[in-house]
Amino acid sequence: MAHHAHALVGTGAARAPRLGRAVTAAGAASAVGAVVLLLPDGAPESGRRASPLAHAAALPLARRLVRAGRDEGLVAHVVRYRGRGWNGNDAQLATDAAWAASEVVRRYGDVPICLAGHGMGGRAALRAAGHTAVNSVLALAPWLPEHDVAAAPEPVRQLTGRHVLIAHGTNDARTDPELSYRLAERAKKVNRHTCRFEVHSDGHALRQHHEEVQALAADFVLGALLGRPFSRPVADALAAPPPLGLRMPLAGGFGRALRR
Repeated sequence: MAHHAHALVGTGAARAPRLGRAVTAAGAASAVGAVVLLLPDGAPESGRRASPLAHAAALPLARRLVRAGRDEGLVAHVVRYRGRGWNGNDAQLATDAAWAASEVVRRYGDVPICLAGHGMGGRAALRAAGHTAVNSVLALAPWLPEHDVAAAPEPVRQLTGRHVLIAHGTNDARTDPELSYRLAERAKKVNRHTCRFEVHSDGHALRQHHEEVQALAADFVLGALLGRPFSRPVADALAAPPPLGLRMPLAGGFGRALRR
């Protein structure tokens, strides 16, 4: 069985990550001013190809972001990983995310990048944040491992100097929200521009408060990438000391309130 698992993990070695087709909005500025890389969910261990369902699930947020940022030339790409597995020390999804950031620089030049991931993609976004072109990280329901005293804890120093927002459903049965709180607590010590929102009663997919989560994501990404003013809740969460700024409740109607 162990040999079989090893063989499965190895099947992704010959594949290459891809940036994915650019998501743009009608009437967008001709020059690219910033890029958001959407990092889909994955699996702790797998040699299977990246999930087309996870890729499709990232597209609505990509489209919303580029519509909101079209005047400033915001472009989005949903990264196509080599495979769907993190695969232990290989940290394959984080490696692919860092590659994608370098590919953005090669393709578009010196533009700011936000890494926005869900689930295992959230962990990849946090881990790959040390890339020099990345100025912000959005991690939705990030999958984080239980800390083993025999192993090094999940790193946070790469988040220094970036704006970081984590959002997690309190009823997430797949990824433990308490683990994202603990990581945010450690991250806040090295990077004051860190905040975390709790989506009460929501699960891993964040479907119950989908509109509020997408509005929160747009508010954060447009502020971090394009310099727009953050909404009061986001600004307050970034400024507040722990635990207040790391257990900020996402209010119902967040998106509707901003449109008034």
